[in-house]
Amino acid sequence: MCGRYASSRRPEDLAGVFEIEKWEPEETLEPDYNVAPTKEVYAVLDRPLKDADDKRPVRQLRKLKWGLVPSWSKSPEGAARMINARAETVHEKPSFRRAFTTRRCILPADGYFEWVTAKGERELEVEGKKKRPRKQPYFVLPADGSVFAMAGLYEFWRDRTLPDDHPQAWWATCSVITTEAETSPLAVAPEDGPHALAEIHPRMPLMLTPDRWEGWLDPARTDLDDLRGLLEAPPAGLMRAYPVSTAVSNVRNNGPELLKELEGPEEGTLF
Repeated sequence: MCGRYASSRRPEDLAGVFEIEKWEPEETLEPDYNVAPTKEVYAVLDRPLKDADDKRPVRQLRKLKWGLVPSWSKSPEGAARMINARAETVHEKPSFRRAFTTRRCILPADGYFEWVTAKGERELEVEGKKKRPRKQPYFVLPADGSVFAMAGLYEFWRDRTLPDDHPQAWWATCSVITTEAETSPLAVAPEDGPHALAEIHPRMPLMLTPDRWEGWLDPARTDLDDLRGLLEAPPAGLMRAYPVSTAVSNVRNNGPELLKELEGPEEGTLF
């Protein structure tokens, strides 16, 4: 799954990477080293500009809320549970299939956090015994330091309790698509820790390599069989992972120190 990630790049940097044509300065977000569900995040999408005569899709950097609210929802309740969509079923789930057809986006990140349960505790969990809370967080990111482009979906939801001109009448929300975690070796792995993403967690965000950005963002591509081909996992061996401070486990903590690599797992959280 993806329940927390880091996003510290400035809009002007993202504009260069993704060839952004339009972004609003008032939508600028501060660097966030501990992005959690329901927070506002950056999304790259291709969409015609509002009220423009030219209806061609324009590459935009938009501010969305993480936690998708389907357009048909009666209320935004439950958005925090809609932060992830599974690649295997996104085309058929009522909450995601419409967005998957025409409203796909890229959620740029530095990388994502995942928590590893120590071996002994995993065994207790499998046996159905009470799970203890001791876990070691790892930061997972592209080994070459490039932007981690996560496949995403976005939706618009209208709050019918508010008038049309109210600034919160429309909600723009998003979800991260996840896939099975790689079992192949990491490009760079910690000496005392997991050596494959699947050893950290069975799921991972679906990473889109640059050669797939155009196809993923193209709203004209609506054929389900064609689109499902875009959900293939990226080539193996592109990622690295390293242990970070358990301070990231508290959503109130935020700063570049959360991305600092530790020499090994913190005491009591051995892999």
